[in-house]
Amino acid sequence: MYPTSRLSLGLSLLASLGLFLGSPLIAAETYSPGPDSQVKAGVPQGELVKYDFAASKIFPGTTRNVTIYIPKQYDPAKPACVFVDQDGVQFNAPTVFDNLIARGELPVIVGVFVTPGVVPAAHPELAQDRYNRSYEYDGMGDAYVRFLVEELLPDVEKHTTADGRPIRLSHSANDRAIGGTSSGAIAAFTAAWERPEEFSRVLSGIGTYVGLRGGNDYPTLIRKTEPKAIRVFLQDGSADQNIYGGDWWMANQEMERALVYAGYEVNHTWGTDGHSASHLTSIFPDAMRWLWRDWPKSVQAGKLNTERLGAQLLQPGEGWQLVGEGYAATEGAAVNAKGEVFFNDMIAGKTYKVGLDGKVSLVNADAKQANGQAFDTQGRLYSVSMRDPRVLRYDADGKVTVLADNLAGNDIVIGRNGNAYVTNPPPDLSNEPSKLWLFRPDGSKQVVDTGGVRYMNGVTFSPDQSLLYVTDYRSHWVYSYVVQPDGTLASKQRYFYLHQADTDDQTSADGIRVDRDGHVYVATRLGIQICDQPGRPNTILPTPNRKVSNLVFGGPKFDILYATCGDKVYKRQLVGVTGANAWDTPNKTPKPRL
Repeated sequence: MYPTSRLSLGLSLLASLGLFLGSPLIAAETYSPGPDSQVKAGVPQGELVKYDFAASKIFPGTTRNVTIYIPKQYDPAKPACVFVDQDGVQFNAPTVFDNLIARGELPVIVGVFVTPGVVPAAHPELAQDRYNRSYEYDGMGDAYVRFLVEELLPDVEKHTTADGRPIRLSHSANDRAIGGTSSGAIAAFTAAWERPEEFSRVLSGIGTYVGLRGGNDYPTLIRKTEPKAIRVFLQDGSADQNIYGGDWWMANQEMERALVYAGYEVNHTWGTDGHSASHLTSIFPDAMRWLWRDWPKSVQAGKLNTERLGAQLLQPGEGWQLVGEGYAATEGAAVNAKGEVFFNDMIAGKTYKVGLDGKVSLVNADAKQANGQAFDTQGRLYSVSMRDPRVLRYDADGKVTVLADNLAGNDIVIGRNGNAYVTNPPPDLSNEPSKLWLFRPDGSKQVVDTGGVRYMNGVTFSPDQSLLYVTDYRSHWVYSYVVQPDGTLASKQRYFYLHQADTDDQTSADGIRVDRDGHVYVATRLGIQICDQPGRPNTILPTPNRKVSNLVFGGPKFDILYATCGDKVYKRQLVGVTGANAWDTPNKTPKPRL
């Protein structure tokens, strides 16, 4: 703990740097709060509970001020809606809530106003505190929303009102809003973006969607990622700052256009103010009315723009469906000629089958911790493993043939001509090069690539089987090779570009598949990224549990996308697309649009 005055001093320092909203750089117009922001006689006034929070494990060593607003109408018998605001109490929010709740224009809302973390110096006379504001707020990824959901909000529920009422908060995203200004605004948007199942309403003023810590990537990611159930209100002014990190005014307009393009519920108010909270403060009551309009009706995800590849492939109104759960770590999706899907639990060493009736059954309880697997033209199942370094083949009669010893394979694909390719990445923390092996039907084998790819993982053919694609788990590339008549490879290129999370140093690109039109589907940390033939990522499909290691097209028409996702397996119906299976007759794809 430390005196509040020290925190105030830190915020004053941020203001002097022009990074805190209390110090506008330009003020082109004066905005004044309206009647809804004024205390009114006869309106029940809520209570404010203030305390310091210094128990974070996600942001260790930090301490921060928390102010809880509890409206007079709050009844602990019914968990309250929530509004979380960064940078402490802003916008005359408690008074606005008093007025709007009293008139029934807002539900009963508990406000949680929290300042950014500060790590106090052990000897303040000799050293400066560490100010976490940019790290927590501008930083991409889920750290801040995890702090809110796992640490702060549960701590808020430990408190009571002055008259002893326990504070109980709704855990439904539809009952939760989050907002802020400047870096606090991008923190609010990131929280909802990373966890739309926790927050569905976002208030953003003079948002820092610029190149401080990667926020400038949001307009692109919004356009490419399947829309989430988030409603967003944006505010900015034409005199906002234009500095080394970017142009705030242009960035906020780009955000609005991206959200509109992607089908989100979005509203905005543009003004002439600078980097100041005054404009949003003046319109805060109207912004809150819009964010909470038609509550308790749920906020809905937008519809994909018809120009999007995802809009052409996805079944309208149908999302991911759970196939099975309770596994240790699913991997190695493969499909046979019937459309039955096989996958491994590589930790438990078991192989399962998803039948055409959708039921999951155990088919091999001794799969030797297999990673990748694939079928050949004769319906035989091949398996590779990083933990049991052998390449195995399972015949229909149950006979097991060892095709190679001492080869730690991650994934495998077998072409129509019988040539099989196995990715052989280095052991963890090793600087050894990855290897790509070719196994021919006559039993011969050779290394066909051994340089450049950091960690070879997934492997598949193009639909016409003239090209071989290999994912690099430790970069943002998918490599493309030209397959030679003898099975060797030529013309290697870093061809497919993948997006990666700002907080990651790699995409964790794993399984890869193609459809018969030439679109490439890659399992990555962000979700399944769908690329066009020229190598550009067009659509990102996050999975429900934010995990995915492999994928395959199954079902009798090979138009159901199956994804192995940690302890779960999901499926999703596609439209107008058929998976290209390596054991099937190759097909020439349409000429791509360049």
